[in-house]
Amino acid sequence: MTRTYFGTDGIRGAVGRPPITPDFMLLLGHAVGQVLRRSAQKATVLIGKDTRISGYMLESSLEAGFASAGVDVLLSGPLPTPGVAYLTRALRLDLGVVISASHNPFGDNGVKFFSARGEKLPDEWEIAVEAALQQAPQWADSANLGKARRLEDASGRYIEFCKSTVPHSLSLRGVKVVVDGANGAAYHVAPDVFHELGATVVKIGCSPDGTNINAGFGATSPAALVAAVAEHRADYGIALDGDADRLQMVDAQGRLFNGDELLYVMAADRLAQRQVVPGVVGTLMTNMAVELALKQIGIPLVRAKVGDRYVLEELSARGWQLGGESSGHLLALDRHTTGDGIVSALQVMQAVRRNGGTLAGLLEGVTLFPQTMINVRLPNGSKWQDNAALSDARTQAERQLGANGRVLIRASGTEPVLRVMVEAKDGALARRCAETMAAAAAAG
Repeated sequence: MTRTYFGTDGIRGAVGRPPITPDFMLLLGHAVGQVLRRSAQKATVLIGKDTRISGYMLESSLEAGFASAGVDVLLSGPLPTPGVAYLTRALRLDLGVVISASHNPFGDNGVKFFSARGEKLPDEWEIAVEAALQQAPQWADSANLGKARRLEDASGRYIEFCKSTVPHSLSLRGVKVVVDGANGAAYHVAPDVFHELGATVVKIGCSPDGTNINAGFGATSPAALVAAVAEHRADYGIALDGDADRLQMVDAQGRLFNGDELLYVMAADRLAQRQVVPGVVGTLMTNMAVELALKQIGIPLVRAKVGDRYVLEELSARGWQLGGESSGHLLALDRHTTGDGIVSALQVMQAVRRNGGTLAGLLEGVTLFPQTMINVRLPNGSKWQDNAALSDARTQAERQLGANGRVLIRASGTEPVLRVMVEAKDGALARRCAETMAAAAAAG
């Protein structure tokens, strides 16, 4: 069965347009409840959300949908996505539900789900939910309706979990940290984690008003963090996205570090601690310089499709623990079941403290290769794989790049464009090769 509503990370779209409407969310909650009750006669779910104004509406609709199927609901209020995953597992619940559109602007929203183990659910589960959506609702009678209640101190429980992912010996006393919460779900959580570990915390992007999530702050807009680190003469800057599963970091010199670099630091630190690191999973977009640097220290990198879901699938299949994306979705499965921006930041800071140097020092010799990305709009039904001129241009580019670069050509999953990416030690060569292939693709 082809999925109609679920994408690579749950269901997402513009608020007020199907499927992000209250009537659909009621039916979605009901359908999910019906699927849950096939394996648990009395199920309980946790619903968390980010700070979008639309979260109130969608939360109420989902709550009604679950109750109408006889499923009990716990409401956490605003809480990071990884916090919902953790509490679902810790409280032995049947499902975790997150209302969020992650790094998207406030006009979008969405829903994603976590299993009882705090993991993202497989395609088969999503297909079962879509099938249930096609069936007539089976409304529970009054005696069998679900109940709803607030979960007390959800944020406090999650704060303690985050702190537990590093040794008790780790202290951040004497460290000044700027924490950028993207005016999102971590606004009241992330600053407290670092403060309780001893750091002096400067907060930015921690004043949500329902419409300012990700607006000029957070991991997708790191300029505000770079400026704040310089202004406050901080040792670190930490930027999360709207639901706090993505991370970017800045050091005292104002250098911005992306997910590829932070993933390398985490892997190298584990190796330095004499832990076994059989391999790391990146994506098709992971910078080649990081792949080569990992290879130099004996750690192979395997590339998954773009999306933290696919990174997680590859890690699970191989029994590995570390993976991530350039965008800052980082997975440390020995610490959490899903990507967590706060936990990842703590892993990086712990590595620096153990080394006794600086974050830049841990990345000495790892210089990211320049990347050129060109989007080529294609007519509907275009079969770019059959374009002989593009194939010839790609062969020529790969010959010129040799072992010092790579080519990636892929169709977008969300719009009719072909993404042509070239990465090379020589940035000018990367751009020339990308432009040549883009021209061949556009000519058809």
